Amino acid sequence: MSSTESRTTAILVVDMQNDTIHRQGAFADSGAAAHAESQNVIANAKAVVDAARSAGSQIFHNRIVVYPGAVGGANAPVFQMLAGGSFAVGTWGAQIVDELEPQDGDIVLDRNRMSVFNGTAIDTMLRNLGVTKVVVVGAWTNMAVEHTVRDAADHGFEVTIVSDATSSLSAEWQEGALGFGLLNIATIADTATVIASFGAAE
Repeated sequence: MSSTESRTTAILVVDMQNDTIHRQGAFADSGAAAHAESQNVIANAKAVVDAARSAGSQIFHNRIVVYPGAVGGANAPVFQMLAGGSFAVGTWGAQIVDELEPQDGDIVLDRNRMSVFNGTAIDTMLRNLGVTKVVVVGAWTNMAVEHTVRDAADHGFEVTIVSDATSSLSAEWQEGALGFGLLNIATIADTATVIASFGAAE
């Protein structure tokens, strides 16, 4: 990846929050924390972010949040999951994990839908930056990550999803998303491959 390509590539860090992947988070008992650990997802996502930042790419952190009195709707089970107090604005659970704390120059966007492209201005922001490619890391692969990847492709961006810098509720859900759901939507690459591509720009 050339330095020009690095500047036209952005990293989308999806829902790397305490409630999503931390062993003391709201969904730890669902298997989410265990699968995140098995994927080494925090360290791998950080490695991708650090490499991309060093190469000059823009980093976007995105959080799903619940506002007081507005759970997000009962139209789908995934939104009903939020009714138990998880991801509440201003709480530890909604915060990005310490290891991925946003740095100066990073952009943090909040939303209350599944996709980063639904409820934020990210499409406009990416286009204003001249971005044509996005690299996606985060959780959960079969939910917010998959929605984001599909929307990014539909919005005309070239998408790479980092297989071991994403995690889900289980290995089965992960395989379902990467092996079937996203197979013809995005390039699937591991952390080492993505880091190497950014290293070529330095």
